[in-house]
Amino acid sequence: MQIHVSGKGVDVGEALRGHITSQIDDHVNKYIDRVTSVQVVVSREAHLFRVDITGNLGTHSGLVVRSRGDQEEVYAAFDVALEKITKQLRRYKRKITNHHKDAEIPNADARPVQHGKKYTLKPEAGEHEDEEKAAALVIAEKSTAIETLTVSQAVMKMDLQDLPALMFFNKAHGGLNVVYRRSDGNISWVDPQSKAA
Repeated sequence: MQIHVSGKGVDVGEALRGHITSQIDDHVNKYIDRVTSVQVVVSREAHLFRVDITGNLGTHSGLVVRSRGDQEEVYAAFDVALEKITKQLRRYKRKITNHHKDAEIPNADARPVQHGKKYTLKPEAGEHEDEEKAAALVIAEKSTAIETLTVSQAVMKMDLQDLPALMFFNKAHGGLNVVYRRSDGNISWVDPQSKAA
């Protein structure tokens, strides 16, 4: 596993670099041995240190884990980010273990990955009466893959990538679904295919 530690406006000394490398090596390898690379970026925001960790799981599905820690001390910020990564990997390992126990025959008719566009809008987008004039409010446009997943796979992917929401094709019926993290920490699942009770 390659571990790359860098600073963004912060000098990362050898002691901190060594601490980060050894802790990531210990914590990540405990749960999964297929992680190919981990990127750690240490930066400063006002009075807080920020540590961002991104790891490529090295699986065929291209799963990535991401986390962030913000604290007044750089070691504490790293510990917060590492704890989030550890929690994500623990969940991932548990789900993979359960998946192998309940292995199902792959569906030959499974929908291939669909591609769509992901847009980033300024916060005031949608507040204009004439949306055609507001088209300039799009500040980023990026291609994105919409995969066919089970609900538990979608939640796992959302957790691993530290995403606020994830759109996917539901493996059970092929319809578009969304899972997202609510402000109370729970996860909601939107399934337009479900029949009202």
